[in-house]
Amino acid sequence: MGRSLRVALLSYRSKPHGGGQGVYVRALSRELRELGHRVEVLSGQPYPELDDGVPLTRVPSLDLYREPDPFRTPRPGEFRSLVDVAEWATMCTAGFPEPLTFTLRAARLLGRRTGEFDLVHDNQSLGYGLLQLRRRGLPTVATVHHPIAIDRDLELAGAVGLRRRLTLRRWYAFTAMQARVAQRLDGVTTVSESSRRDITRHMGVPAADVEVIPVGIDPDVFRPPAEPGRREPASIVVTTSADVPLKGLVHLLDAVAKLRTERDVRLTVVGTARPGGPAHAALDRLDLGDAVRFTGPVPTEELVRLLQTATVAAVPSLYEGFSLPAVEAMACGTPLVTTDAGALPEVVGSHAGVQVPAGDVDRLAAALELVLDHPSLQEQLGRAGRTRVLGAYTWRRTAERTADWYAEVLDRATTTGTTTTGSAAC
Repeated sequence: MGRSLRVALLSYRSKPHGGGQGVYVRALSRELRELGHRVEVLSGQPYPELDDGVPLTRVPSLDLYREPDPFRTPRPGEFRSLVDVAEWATMCTAGFPEPLTFTLRAARLLGRRTGEFDLVHDNQSLGYGLLQLRRRGLPTVATVHHPIAIDRDLELAGAVGLRRRLTLRRWYAFTAMQARVAQRLDGVTTVSESSRRDITRHMGVPAADVEVIPVGIDPDVFRPPAEPGRREPASIVVTTSADVPLKGLVHLLDAVAKLRTERDVRLTVVGTARPGGPAHAALDRLDLGDAVRFTGPVPTEELVRLLQTATVAAVPSLYEGFSLPAVEAMACGTPLVTTDAGALPEVVGSHAGVQVPAGDVDRLAAALELVLDHPSLQEQLGRAGRTRVLGAYTWRRTAERTADWYAEVLDRATTTGTTTTGSAAC
């Protein structure tokens, strides 16, 4: 290993369970620390759970989207700065302020501590505050899991009515800022070749300036069941961090409804059905209340148990920049049925899952039926998935490659005499 680096790892929200950002921040900070680097996490609400030895600096916001009172009205005494006012005003005009306001607050905090860090690593915030840090001499890089403009386009495609489309465009207005900031950072990393192509297309960052570093899991935590016969028959599990069209959950519910006409099958959704959202409406339409269970956010131990006891794991997404749920299922030896969307073929490969066209409910139902009916196929897919994860997708390997990338970014900055590199110069 090279010299020990001092890294400020930024994340505008870091939900501990049921969302990829909190998992990424916790795992990467832990593994970098174990490699000998000093990492401090700066996060807005919800705050992450971190391992011993990794300090957390809380960057409080107005927390306008917290449960159980999202889009809340803050008390007058909660406003402490113009950034707070901007956050509130943006929400009131149907925008999403957190990527911008978090980075402005983080820049103010780190601006007084520039000598304490060698590098700032942002996790998908991509707000203008990052450019303030670069102007103060702190090399600044970012992870872009996938361009959020893709989420916007998928939601717009399914939107009904002019008012809804205008509201969505306003909500996703921050994506233009993210593209501008990404073009001006000292480095960008992403999790798959598919995401790299999408970043170039949607954000204008040249492919040569985007480093691909897949994320991973802890194979000692996500592991096959000790007793091979422990899996519950006719049980399907899906992990979804958000009830949005991007995740394809409604297509999976339609497929389960088709299966239910001929057989007993149960679906466990690791996630939450948003009141009035697409999944909630589909449950009523399909009369699936007795066949589908939503767990809400669960701790890692419970997620592992659910994966170990399911017959098959489904990833019905219309797009994935990587798919940590697919890797977690493979690590547990759980056979997969996935779509061909985004990076899923790249991540899962040709032997660990059955692949169907994204959005094709009939093919999805047929693939689930195929796996449910053939124990030998279940065993074959599960074994191939575990082998693939051990060879490519561990957090230690992610941290090693990330640390090497940090060193390359810093060497490049030293060589050029500036924190601006290549075609990303501002």
